[in-house]
Amino acid sequence: MGTVAILGVFVADTAYRAARMPKMGETVMGTSFALGPGGKGSNQAVACARLGAQTHMISKLGQDDFGRLALDTWAEAGVTPHVEQCADSYTGAAFIFVDDATGDNAIIVSPGAAALISAADVDAHATLIQSADVFVTQLEQPMAAAMRGLEIARTAGVTTILNPAPAAELPEGMLALCDYVTPNETEVEALTGIAVHTPADAERACDALLALGVKTPIVTMGGQGAFLHGHGLVPAVDAGPVVETTGAGDAFNGALAAALSEKRTSLEAVQYGCATAGLSVTAAGTAPSMPTREQVDALLG
Repeated sequence: MGTVAILGVFVADTAYRAARMPKMGETVMGTSFALGPGGKGSNQAVACARLGAQTHMISKLGQDDFGRLALDTWAEAGVTPHVEQCADSYTGAAFIFVDDATGDNAIIVSPGAAALISAADVDAHATLIQSADVFVTQLEQPMAAAMRGLEIARTAGVTTILNPAPAAELPEGMLALCDYVTPNETEVEALTGIAVHTPADAERACDALLALGVKTPIVTMGGQGAFLHGHGLVPAVDAGPVVETTGAGDAFNGALAAALSEKRTSLEAVQYGCATAGLSVTAAGTAPSMPTREQVDALLG
């Protein structure tokens, strides 16, 4: 098994399903509600651990019920936590609207204690990051913390993955610290100014990311699959009817990290990510929808 260190956020997902999003000042009736574990970093850690990687989660939580939910979630998945529980803040939460007809979603995240993660906090876990095979981060915690994590990992020769979500302006030099960058269509347009609808668009966007210093750009393209620079579009894997797409990107990133930690090739890792994402959308929720290694291997035959 490989070792993966993930810097990121846990939030409690509050998911509401309805026929449509309400307009400002309007109330609509929902069809269901669910409370469960979420946050991009946490979801990716759960996905990674369920696929067999030795997975370590670096974050901050509050001293509250949602914090206990985080620790229980990680324990069940086999994730090792490296967290500070803050008495003067709260564990993050997310509002998730899920369209009943399509399973598509819209999300508001309030990261709580994780918004307090500093570069100094990341330095405190430098030994852990340096000893990993793969380091992963996103943009839900402060940018300075993500930047510091990538710097530590790159200096130590650790494979680095940046999932640039949610979309944000990046500091100069950040992309040059990344072996892999995994934006979706919206995020890659924010980074490059190139709208991505087709594989040809994705190739142009990847070329732009290469020019910014990224070693291996990957553009995730929802139901189409993922575009891997140098290989083209890796098709999505149909694992059954779509129930909810909320955790698909996190499933992909967690699987990518797990596969790379086992020294699989970039193409093999992206194929593994597509299969894992394909399975995740057939179940409701984010962390609860992450499949096991046995399920992914069976799907891939």
